[in-house]
Amino acid sequence: MKTKIVEQLKTLEKEKKIEILLAIESGSRSWGFASPDSDYDIRFIYKHPIDWYLSPWEKRDTIEFMTEDDLDGSGWDLKKVFHLLNKSNVPNLEHLYSHIFYVKNDKFLELMKPLAELAFSPVSVVYHYLSMSKKYLEACNKEEVKLKDIFYCMRTTLASKWVVEKGTFPPVIFHEMLDLLPKNILNKIYFLLNLKSEKGEKYHHTQDWELFDYLKSEIEKLSEVAKTLQSGNFNKKEAEKVFLEILKL
Repeated sequence: MKTKIVEQLKTLEKEKKIEILLAIESGSRSWGFASPDSDYDIRFIYKHPIDWYLSPWEKRDTIEFMTEDDLDGSGWDLKKVFHLLNKSNVPNLEHLYSHIFYVKNDKFLELMKPLAELAFSPVSVVYHYLSMSKKYLEACNKEEVKLKDIFYCMRTTLASKWVVEKGTFPPVIFHEMLDLLPKNILNKIYFLLNLKSEKGEKYHHTQDWELFDYLKSEIEKLSEVAKTLQSGNFNKKEAEKVFLEILKL
């Protein structure tokens, strides 16, 4: 599948006259709890030739594609990526910290990682993840629960907990955050991980109310702590220098 994805991205570069700087896998495959029928969520960052950026007019800064064999692609122009960094946008940061690559410009990542560290805003990131946690918790508040929703709720809750306890941007890989869980909850998650690896995306599971109550309690506690967190320290002047350097790559 990787070969097919890389070929699709090469074709896109030719058609759109762009250069893809980074293309990664997002979603459950990247997080480490894919189902057998999970699709491929391809996210990429691209740039145009320098002249494209000299126009006074706003231009389209995203590209999307969907193929017949479930390749879901979505890309952002380099300039948009910098605007998102300034806001400590979480999906943008997750892309830069990803670990499954289809296209990887090492120099681009070398230049962007220090900016990502400065852009990281604990308060913004935690509020983002908690808003998702609350949405998925509501979806889980019933007797039969989509297993996918349980993991989405757990991942975003643990990501918030990581920021609060570790003070850094959370790992993309779900398993790397599991040490934050008490043993009784961890055992439940290991059982459900095995189950998810065998079941389809639409599989529903009988509610485990102990697990639900743990998530509910953690979300409530983290929501209180979030009010005390700091913002990021993004340096726009430094970012401008990096932007120009990337355009010249």
